[in-house]
Amino acid sequence: MNGNPVYPLMFTFRDTISGNGFMAGITLSGRLTAELEDGEWWMYGVRPSALSETGENPPVAFSKFRTRYEHVLFDLAEEAKDFESFRALVEAFYNEPNPEQETRWEEAFQLIRARGFEPEKPFSDLTKARPETRPTQISVERLDLANRRFMPSDNISDTYFIPAPEQMAA
Repeated sequence: MNGNPVYPLMFTFRDTISGNGFMAGITLSGRLTAELEDGEWWMYGVRPSALSETGENPPVAFSKFRTRYEHVLFDLAEEAKDFESFRALVEAFYNEPNPEQETRWEEAFQLIRARGFEPEKPFSDLTKARPETRPTQISVERLDLANRRFMPSDNISDTYFIPAPEQMAA
C-alpha cells in the first residue's frame, strides 16, 4: 500500500453482445477499488477481478475500466461457439477470485463505516449506497428468443457508487 486512500466503489453495467448465432444481455453489479499511485488513478477490479485501468483522474480511469470490460465481453463472444458456452465463459470470468483485492475493498469499506470517512472529490459527489442492498452479481440472458419481451424499463445506465457511512447503514 502506498499510503494513499483506497476508495471502495460499487458499479452496474449493462451490455448487449452479439455472438456466434446469439444475442446476449449482460447485467453486472460489481466492485472495484480506486487508488492514486504515482500521480495516476487506478481502478482495480474486485468482482470481476481480472480488470484494471488507469487514468489522469477517477472519471477517466473508470471510463477506461468500463471500455476494457466491454472488450473482454467482445473477446469472449468471439471465442464462444454458442450462447451456453458464452454464458459459461462470462460467469467464469466474473467469478475468478482475487483474495488480495477483495481484502483491500473490504478494509477500505470498513474504514468508511467505522469512522464515517468523508472521501475527497470526485468520490464525495458520488451517490452513497449500502453494499448490503447492492450485492455483486451477474446475469447473462439470451435476447434473441422469439418470446423475449423488451421494455424501456429494462434500460440501465452505467453507474458507480461509494459505500454509505455507518450512520446510513441502519
